[in-house]
Amino acid sequence: MRALIQRVSQASVTVNDIVVSKIGVGVLVLLGVEATDTEEDIKWLSNKIVNLRIFNDSEGVMNLSLKEVSGEALVVSQFTLHAAIKKGNRPSYIKAARPEFAEPMYEQFVKQITDDAGALVQTGKFGAMMDVQLINDGPVTLWVDTKNKE
Repeated sequence: MRALIQRVSQASVTVNDIVVSKIGVGVLVLLGVEATDTEEDIKWLSNKIVNLRIFNDSEGVMNLSLKEVSGEALVVSQFTLHAAIKKGNRPSYIKAARPEFAEPMYEQFVKQITDDAGALVQTGKFGAMMDVQLINDGPVTLWVDTKNKE
């Protein structure tokens, strides 16, 4: 499971010219599911995101977590995070999970992060063509891969 996490002052998802979700201060999580992902990956990733100390404290130091600032989360499925670009110029998405596996894993991740954060969690629309808008605060952008827990 891969996630691109961006600290935002606001973010939204629009599908067919309709805003389907919107958050204020918090994180935008672009989530890619791989066929080998498990419930353990979901739990680990959710816990990591909720507890990352990426929000400023009163001294202006990134020392507070999403949970501590009562931030919101917007989770958007993004199979392209598993693109292989080693050869040629056309990305291969062979490592990305098929929708019949990825969608339930995505939904389970959303439930897990909602439980872990105890906060508002919004979502994109799985499989839809989405316009994602955000104001990246900082900017702060982190890449997390459950297969490479550095």
